[in-house]
Amino acid sequence: MDVPLLDLKLQYRSIQGEIHAALEEVFESQRFVLGKTVEAFEREIAAWIGSPHAVSCASGSDALLLCLMALGVGPGDGVVTTPYSFFATAGAIARLGAVPVFVDVEAETLNLDPARLAAYLEKEAARDPVTGQLRDRRSGCRLRAVLPVHLFGRCADMARIGELARAAGLPVLEDAAQAIGATWNGRKAGRMGLAGCFSFFPSKNLGGWGDGGLVTSEDAAFAERVKLLRTHGSVEKYYHKVVGINSRLDALQAAVLRVKLRHLTGWMESRAAAAARYDALFRGAGLAPSVVGLPPAPSATANHVYHQYAIRAPLRDGLRAHLKSRGVECEVYYPVPLHLQECFRGLGWRPGDLPVAEEAARTSLALPLFPELTREQQAYVVAEVRAFLGSPA
Repeated sequence: MDVPLLDLKLQYRSIQGEIHAALEEVFESQRFVLGKTVEAFEREIAAWIGSPHAVSCASGSDALLLCLMALGVGPGDGVVTTPYSFFATAGAIARLGAVPVFVDVEAETLNLDPARLAAYLEKEAARDPVTGQLRDRRSGCRLRAVLPVHLFGRCADMARIGELARAAGLPVLEDAAQAIGATWNGRKAGRMGLAGCFSFFPSKNLGGWGDGGLVTSEDAAFAERVKLLRTHGSVEKYYHKVVGINSRLDALQAAVLRVKLRHLTGWMESRAAAAARYDALFRGAGLAPSVVGLPPAPSATANHVYHQYAIRAPLRDGLRAHLKSRGVECEVYYPVPLHLQECFRGLGWRPGDLPVAEEAARTSLALPLFPELTREQQAYVVAEVRAFLGSPA
């Protein structure tokens, strides 16, 4: 049986008429950059998330970059973040000449660990005796923000992270690229820090037909700053208040996203149902939790929108090869933690420094999950996992 990791063709067939009608409106208008369609999408997505302000941009990576630029992050600064995520999180920090300051993740959720963050702020950060600025002892950089990632569709512990960051005088920026619709204590991702950063890459739960991104914020002045920066620092054409970048969502992407947003809640429910079926199948096969580690279950505190259904498995690379040989697409997110990437070698991190992230990089494997995934396909995937790992004794 062939089981794709993601099948966007099935999604497209279900909304093809709506998509074509929306695109035709843009074609008729001949307004392709920003404009009314983009403004309408910003209003609708802000209402869906529950945020008073939403500013679209060209990608999730740019959303991160724009937020850091709006804070004035630059050379000599540091941002505390996770070592286990897509590269854009740390890359945006480094691109501005700042230092990504890595703190290890929780074993269960693989999100930034509040206990380790507390220990870091207590032992590895110190106040400058002259300026009072909090500095990282390792690099000497001035700490400017905390940037957690809501990995695979489950929020980090924003209550504790927010409490620690406030006590340290640091704003929190949420990397919610994988977690649109995820909640913590009933509050949606993107509403629990100074700003939230989203991606509309095609594979995301809300994906466009190319790149796209969004910044949400409860702070009107911050949102306006991001809006200014995304258009070369210009409000009036050819007059520039600051040096910004060109990072605009085009109207064709906005049109596609407006249609898909109307279906997002239903797709989230289908993903959650498929994840629950996987959980039951793995337990029924005797594989979980003794052999295969499952994603964290939804709770009263945190739901899970399952951007990825990532298991933790022994002999991960062999299992991946077996599944692919049997027609099951799967993917490793992520094979090298950020602190051990070649480009960050100069920061001085060594293997063993952040053991939870490193263990996750050795054992994590994402299995097929999308709203249209069938029970039969899931049963086949689990049977093939069991065929490789063997029946428990």
